[in-house]
Amino acid sequence: MRILLAAALIAASSWAQAQAAAPVPPGPPPATLQVTAEAKVSETPDRVYIDIGVTTRARKSETAASRNARQLSTVISALKRAAGPGAQLTTTEYSISPDYSYPPHGAPAIVGYTASNVVRVRLDDLRTIGAVLDAATREGSNNVRDIRFAVRDEQAPRTEALRKAAVSARQDAQALAQALGLRIVRVLRVDEQSPAVMPRPIYLQAERFAAAPAAPRTPIEAGAIAVNATVSLTVEVAPAKR
Repeated sequence: MRILLAAALIAASSWAQAQAAAPVPPGPPPATLQVTAEAKVSETPDRVYIDIGVTTRARKSETAASRNARQLSTVISALKRAAGPGAQLTTTEYSISPDYSYPPHGAPAIVGYTASNVVRVRLDDLRTIGAVLDAATREGSNNVRDIRFAVRDEQAPRTEALRKAAVSARQDAQALAQALGLRIVRVLRVDEQSPAVMPRPIYLQAERFAAAPAAPRTPIEAGAIAVNATVSLTVEVAPAKR
């Protein structure tokens, strides 16, 4: 009898352990709603980047390079005077490349060289933009690339755009759930897209600024920078309580 009782206890214990180790079959997935909302924040720029350069050509590469160096040095001196002590100048491009002629018959031939040197000017005082452009072109800059407006504190408008998009997504989910006779149980997933605040470009041509010394200052309007954010919200829903 004792042997049979011990065997029964061992069998019962083994069955209990097997039941505990057995995986619980998954239940049905929760009912969900997914909404996507966008928001935009407009910010006034307080910084500007201007690409200003000099392009020179000559039959010899060293001649093109030396002419470019002399001309750009004069332009940089004028930029520093016009921009003031708060400006930052950084060289972004330097190249010397051959110029070719393409005769109707025969191989292309090198007829000279082009030297190009571009300096990026960063200004935090937007009132000096016109003076900087005029000073550069007056002293020999013939390669004004573009102007890009930006904001120094990029995080603040990005955070505000995300907050607005999240609030809008939650309101849309609530309205949709109520319209369907449901209630929101919990938020299951949040996906966001908040691209970096991209500077707003204005493309320019140097010829527009090659005016006489007595010409009026070049007008530039900064406008506003738009910061966009997108939030996708997935929520679990259940029948509304009666």
